[in-house]
This record gives sequence, structure tokens and C-alpha cells, in this order.
Amino acid sequence: MKEQYNYDLKKHTTFKIGGKAKVVCFPKNTEELIEALKRYPDALVLGGCSDVLISSEGIDTEVILTTGICENRIEGTKIYADCGVRTVFSRAAYNACLSGAEFLIGIPATIGGVIYMNASAHNQSISDIFDKCKIFDRKNKKIVTLNRADMEFSYRSSIVSRKDYVILSAEFNLKNTNPVEIKTLIDRNIEFRKQRQPSLVMPNAGSVFKNPEGDSAGRLLEKAGLKSQIIGDAKVWENHANFIVNLGNATSNDVLKLMLRMYNEVKVQYGTELEPEIKFHGKANGEEKEIWRTLTKK
Repeated sequence: MKEQYNYDLKKHTTFKIGGKAKVVCFPKNTEELIEALKRYPDALVLGGCSDVLISSEGIDTEVILTTGICENRIEGTKIYADCGVRTVFSRAAYNACLSGAEFLIGIPATIGGVIYMNASAHNQSISDIFDKCKIFDRKNKKIVTLNRADMEFSYRSSIVSRKDYVILSAEFNLKNTNPVEIKTLIDRNIEFRKQRQPSLVMPNAGSVFKNPEGDSAGRLLEKAGLKSQIIGDAKVWENHANFIVNLGNATSNDVLKLMLRMYNEVKVQYGTELEPEIKFHGKANGEEKEIWRTLTKK
């Protein structure tokens, strides 16, 4: 299995922010992933790195990147996918006249990541098509199969995000549909993303905060006057206030201070305490630790 030392994670994150990890493993299949998890029991497992903020000071623990684990196949109306398969597998579903994965188009993530957070868009979520998955239970060091009922899916959450589990592979149930209908949905979703979300030409990590129940984080942030706010090289995107873009040389400190400003303004003006959707990892300095404790209440 390929390993690299003092490896710069910045090139892998969609934010283009992050320092070095002392060891990074690049497994090519689930067997190598399990080997890496046993060798480095405290390793941080990352996929597409699209919803994470890595400290500019780097990471003390080992890191495992799953994007090389990308076997997938279609049998009838089922899709079988390894954890590192990119969500562009929705294109493969379209080519097979299978519907249900259209919402994944344009999400720069891996299957492991979208299951972990129960990713959703356009009134669809991964839980709608999920059948079962294999996970590695790090605590008990064994492979377990979880069915849909086991997953405890909820908004931006699953049992995998609350337990020491790592997704190895998954199966999905889709349905046969007229390809014209599927293409119409895909085209609509792509156009929506172009209009409402920054492309990765402007490095970002997707939605910054989760939507509070019955409301929209973007709406609250816009009403609070946060659009185009800047700290360092981190900027609230001018077209949607729930995105932070990296203007070129933003640091994790820039982003966290801007997130704190966003959080505080909404709290003061509307009494709503937003919860981060982005995950922060790494060697946080004192200021960053304090900001993250405020944002996560941990």
C-alpha cells in the first residue's frame, strides 16, 4: 500500500486549505483500507475532502485517503459501489436508465462521505436509495453489514457519523425510468448548482452551516448582512451567504474567524445558533480551538 510522509493535504481539499500530515495512506481496495485501519487505529479517514476544513498547521494523526477505492458495478436496478467512488456514478445510473441518484450530480464527494452525512439535495437524499453497506467497526476490529434500518439516518447524520465506523462499500436500489426524465432532472440540478453554489474554480467546502429546523441558514445569513464579508482571504460568497470561498491564500484561521462572525450575527439578530456543516480537523491553535468550541458547543 502506498504511503507518503509529511504530505501536503492542501492539494486534496476542495477548500485548498490545509497543512501537512505526518503519514498519508492511499489504499487501492477495501482490503488495503482495512489493513491501514488496523495499522493506524487513530487515523483520520477522508474521501473527497469536500466538506472539511483542515488546519493550516497540519494534522498530528495519520490520514487515510479513500479515493483510490473506486470499484462499482450495476446489476439490474442495483448499484454496488466502494467507499471511494465519486458521486458522478449518477451519470452511470442515467446511462443504465436508472433514476434516484440525480441529486448527486455535481456534489464533489465520495460514496463514503455522502452516506456518512446522509447528503441530500432537491428533495432527495442518499437514504432514499440506500439498501445496505459494509463498515469496519474500529472499536471491535470487525466487518459488519448495516441495513437501512440500522443506519439511523436523519438530516445530515447517520449512525456512521456517531460511531467509530468506516464505510467500506454500499449497495443502492434505483428504479427504471425513461432516460429523458432522468436527463431533465440532471440538467435542472446542474443549472441550480451553477446559479446557487460556487464552482470549485472558487475553492470552497460547500454549505458552511446546517439549515436550522424550518428555516434556511442561507436566508438568515443574507438577512443578517453577511454576503461579501471578508477576513483575510476568506470571503462569504456574494451570491449565497452560506458559502465561504478561498480567494487564494485563506488559512484555517481566516475561515474560522469568518464562521464565528457569521454565527454571532445570526445569533444576535435572530436568536438562532447555527450549527457547522463543515468538519474541522487538525492542529488548532488556541484561538481556533476556542472558536470551534463556540461553534460546536463542545
